[in-house]
Parts: sequence; structure tokens; C-alpha cells
Amino acid sequence: MQMKKHSLGLALALAMSLSATAAMAAPSAWVATHTHAHQSSAGVRAADLAGAGTPVHVTVALQLQNRATLDAFLAESHDPSSAMYGATLSSQDVARQFLPSQAQVDAVVAHLQAAGFSHIDVSANRLLVSADGNALDAQAAFHTRLVKTTDGQGRPAYANIDDALVPSSLGHIVLSVVGLQTAAKPHTTLHAAAGTLGRPGSTSSGLVGHNPTQFPAIYNVGSTPTASTVTVGIISDGDMTQPLKDLSQFTSTNGLPAVNTQVVTVGTPGTDTSGTPEWDLDSQDIVAMSGGVGKLIFYTANSLTNSALTGDFNQAVSDNVAQVINVSLGECETSAYNDGSMAADDQIFALGVAQGQTFSISTGDSGSNECTKAPKGSTPSYPASSPYVVAVSGTSLSTGTNNTWVGETLWSKSGGSPSTVEAKPSWQTQGDGMRDVSDVAFDADPNSGAIIIVNGSNAQYGGTSLSAPLFAATWARMLAGHPTLGFAGPHLYTVNTAVYHDITSGSNGAESAAPGWDYASGWGSIMVSALDAGL
Repeated sequence: MQMKKHSLGLALALAMSLSATAAMAAPSAWVATHTHAHQSSAGVRAADLAGAGTPVHVTVALQLQNRATLDAFLAESHDPSSAMYGATLSSQDVARQFLPSQAQVDAVVAHLQAAGFSHIDVSANRLLVSADGNALDAQAAFHTRLVKTTDGQGRPAYANIDDALVPSSLGHIVLSVVGLQTAAKPHTTLHAAAGTLGRPGSTSSGLVGHNPTQFPAIYNVGSTPTASTVTVGIISDGDMTQPLKDLSQFTSTNGLPAVNTQVVTVGTPGTDTSGTPEWDLDSQDIVAMSGGVGKLIFYTANSLTNSALTGDFNQAVSDNVAQVINVSLGECETSAYNDGSMAADDQIFALGVAQGQTFSISTGDSGSNECTKAPKGSTPSYPASSPYVVAVSGTSLSTGTNNTWVGETLWSKSGGSPSTVEAKPSWQTQGDGMRDVSDVAFDADPNSGAIIIVNGSNAQYGGTSLSAPLFAATWARMLAGHPTLGFAGPHLYTVNTAVYHDITSGSNGAESAAPGWDYASGWGSIMVSALDAGL
């Protein structure tokens, strides 16, 4: 990145403001965004502050216009008693009524440029503005200081210790600023079956692994149409070369048709290959469970940072091609809330819902509390806790001869608990007054998980990274037979509960499976042909 020059006066003023012992009084002409301090400034010393030249990549999320109108539309279109029930909006409708104006974008770009940011890029739908800068630029633009810290793996990171502000002239334009911290970020939600990789035999638990092609029979697809007319997306990151090779080997080995695939790179191309098992699990289970899709699109970010993934989500919604999008990722809901990515992503997901798209999200593999390992509490994973997605929990699956379903219990590591910040959607009537995770469940226990192709060889994986693509494929089948269904959420709560295998035993920490809907497993797993008949 090219070094930027600042006037001596500005540099001195900013350097003075970096003092950790000085109170950081915000000018009255600055207003708050939805990005909050990632960690407290109490006790921070000058030596703790990130260097002025620390590289920072931000994604500024702009506010939708007419948000109240969008919310009213979503409520009406999900109300069976409304004349608008089932209505969706076209991309043209969304652009005309809700997207930011070019003048608003220009104002944000000018502010970033004045603060010293470069490589400024605007998303096609004008909802996001990304830029490269440093800690000094971030303070100039957003009146926030950054400190040195580490992420969950002990790698160097930075975090903002002040809420992000913008000039009052941008207060009605800027929603949040994503990227002012790199200490917390989403992670994949898959687990290998210990000691049984590639072997479909019994484990110490008495459970067995399953070829993904067995799941349609296990969950009774019957004569339900395949998803051959439906486009499905996968949110991913890094280099997709190996996942595409593994998918080709998987279809060839199992006598399945070749899959029509596309890789949509969002931002600069990434080189990370550590996520290959995840993208293998997603793609192979979607293809097998769906009976084949019309097209499979890998929306590929260059990292799993919040700023990169916000751009990835936005691309899938802006394109409005994939009708179902799988997300086998999650993070502490509190981190997403403070980071500003929750505010940014929720309005992206809301636009997707208005267009009839469904995001299928893993509930996480940390039990009822995604935020800390101990003591056990009740804070869910995000984006599973968004009111604009379907949250898919996990089970331990028992099967009999000829791939018959025998029973399911809650997988103990599966996420599921009430949100601490997200409002309840109009279509969810169970639980407490907040958005409640989960909605439905599918197999997730690594011991009863999927035997897939990873780097050319068999490997057995589970986690809610398995349950989410199983639901994504199931809903793709529903759309093949009922093209006007749109977003899945409301239908899952109005269909006859007899379409579900009710999960009634097992605990994930603070929550337990019980008869009927529960936080831990939602309604349970789906008997696909029964759901198809009931819609």
C-alpha cells in the first residue's frame, strides 16, 4: 500500500489523541454508528496502542433507505392472513426502493479519502464501501483508537477500544464500520470423527458414518423432486481448486452427474486452503441430499474476517441468483454485535429474504454458549441468531438396514439458545421474547457424520457444518416442487409438526431437547417427503 502523507499539524493532533490516559471526548459534530468498542479502554497504556502504520481494511456499511417500509413488507409477506403473503421483490424493486443513492456513496468515499484511505471500492449495489488504510487513518475517519491484541489462535491482531463515530453529515448514511478489529472472527463448524476417518464402520458410540448419498433415504425424500432447477450458493473463502476436484471425484465415484459449478471471487483472490474439508463437506452433501442442483456457486472471500464475509454475503444477495445459500460458519453473537458486522449482515439478509432467498446457517459446535467455554451460559452463534436466516442445529443419528432412520438425539456440542440482542421475527412464535436458536436440526455428530472426499481421499466429518448443508439441500428440493415458496423460515413454523422427527433427549449445556419445539433442536429433523406434501 502506498504511504500516505499527512500534514504535520494533523499528525501531531492525532498522536496526542492516542494517549491512553487522556479522555477521548467526541466532538459534538460526530455521531455513533452500530460499531461498538471491541474491548474496554480501561487500563490501556500508550504502549498497548497499535502503531500508527498498522494496516487496516474496513468495510463501511451504508444504511438502507426506507428501512421501515422493508420491515413492513417482510412482516406482511410472512403473514398467512395478509393479501401480500408469499410476495417477493425483484432486484429492480430492491434497487429502486431501498439501496443507498450514488450521492450518499460519494459522501462516504470523500470522507475516507480525506482521512487517508486508499484502494476504495464500492459494491455493485452501493451498500458497502471498502478501503485500505492504517490505524492513524481509522482514528481520523472514525474517532476510534486501536490496541494490539491476539486472536483466538494467538496470532497478532488489533481491536478498537472506542465506538466508531462519523461526522454528523454522514449519520443518516453510515450504518456500521466493519474491520476495526481482527481479534474475533467467524470460524468453520466441522469436526472430524476421531479415529474413524474414511471408515464407515461402527465407532465406540455405536454410531456409523454415512456416504452423503445415503441421506436422502435416511430422511425419506421419497418422490420429492430433485433440485435440478435450483441454484444453490456456498459461502466460502480461499482457493477453491481442491474442493472442485474433490467434488468431481465424489460425483464420479458415486455415479452422479457432473455438477455445474461457478466460483465467484469477492474482493482480492484468496490463497487459503485450510478450509478445503469444510467446502468439501458443504458441496458434496448439498449435491447428494438435493439429488443434484441446477448450479452450485462458491461465493469465495479472501479470508474469514468479518469485513470479508460481509462482502461475500452482499455479493450473494446482490447477484440474486442463488435461491438457497449455505453458511457453515459462526462466531460469538456478542462479538458480531460489537463489531458492527451484525448490523451490516442483518440488513443484507433482510434484502435476501425480501427477494425470496434463504440462508441456511450452522448453529455452531460450542453448545449453548458460543462466546466462552466456561462457565456455561446461553449466548448463541451469529449469524445463526439473525432473524433473517434459518438456524440449523445438530443431532446424533442412528440408522438401520437399507439406510432407514432409527432415531436421533441432540448432539451435545450443537449450538442453540436465545439471542441476547436480536429481535424475534414475526414468524417465530416459540421461545422467549428474542430471536431463538434453533429452527430445525439434522445429523451433525462426527460419529454419525458424512464420509466425503477430502484432498482425494475418504474422510469422515460432522459438526453443524453438516446439518446446515443438509437443510440447504432439503429446501432446494422444496423450491423445485414449489417455486414460489421464497424464504423458508415462516413455512417451517406453519407446516404440520408431523413432518418432523421430534428430538426429545440430549442437552447442549444450558438447553435440552424436549417434546415439541426447543432451543436446542428447534422442531427437529425433517421427513422430506412429508414436508413437500405439507407445503
